[in-house]
Amino acid sequence: MKIAFAGGPALERVYTKETVERIASLAGEAPVFGGSLPGDCEAVFSTWGMPSFTKKVIAESFPALKYVFYAAGSVQSFARPFLRQGVRVFSAWHANAVPVAEFTVAQIVLCGKRYFDVFTGAKASPRGNFGAKVGIIGMGAVGRLVCDMLKSYKLDVCAYDKFLWAEEFEKHGAKRADLETIFRECDVISNHLADNPDTRGMLGGTLLSLMKPDAYFINTGRGAQVDGDGLFEAMKAFPERTALLDVTWPEPLPEGHKLLSLPNVIVSPHIAGSLGSEVSRMGEYMLEEFERIIRGGEPLYEVNERLLEVLA
Repeated sequence: MKIAFAGGPALERVYTKETVERIASLAGEAPVFGGSLPGDCEAVFSTWGMPSFTKKVIAESFPALKYVFYAAGSVQSFARPFLRQGVRVFSAWHANAVPVAEFTVAQIVLCGKRYFDVFTGAKASPRGNFGAKVGIIGMGAVGRLVCDMLKSYKLDVCAYDKFLWAEEFEKHGAKRADLETIFRECDVISNHLADNPDTRGMLGGTLLSLMKPDAYFINTGRGAQVDGDGLFEAMKAFPERTALLDVTWPEPLPEGHKLLSLPNVIVSPHIAGSLGSEVSRMGEYMLEEFERIIRGGEPLYEVNERLLEVLA
């Protein structure tokens, strides 16, 4: 099978030498690495920097193409024309979910200890993690993994997702709840909504104002899902509240942005996702997916147009 690797500067970090060699062995020939895509390639392995094409260009320039393996998260920027041309698309969004979930769980545990009050100057009483109520907004790959990881703690976890079957919440150790209940009752609230037009601005000022006076709000999802003005007012109203923002809108926040003026808003530079050696996990996921395809197995991470409506 003729294969090619295409993407940005991260390509060689995501696909290690060992991963490339194993992919080549499965394909039965040496791949084309970097540069423009050859017209006769049958499978493309990519990551951040994946080029986008129209359906017409795909049909005319890559008539043999069957598969795109994307070793990163969101495929929203390029996937639809490939899918509509009959090219199968696979994404390592689950691999990228692992470090995001680890980061989130670490923050939730530290919130229970009120660790961040050391930096914000908040004077709220210590709460502890035993029995603390945690709300998870969005039960996609990250949200479900966060719930699974939290099972080892004695927490009261509730979650919101309008697409998930009721039994799925129980499977992941969470109780189903609406957004108002989560914001009103939870000690820690963590956003993991998919990024699409329906979710942008979804977490508005009315919801944010419902938070307990000393609640924590964590965002490792997308900044555009949160009403920045509403968040500012909610944090300003109660200095014992804390917002931990790994994503913002816009990103990065411009110098002098009003959220940066609040001591109880802590902004990290979008580091929850795969960093350093973690990015090679995504390449391995796509290697394993390729092997399943080659050996006639069922893929685990295939994307279709229906999934694009709910995936980040």
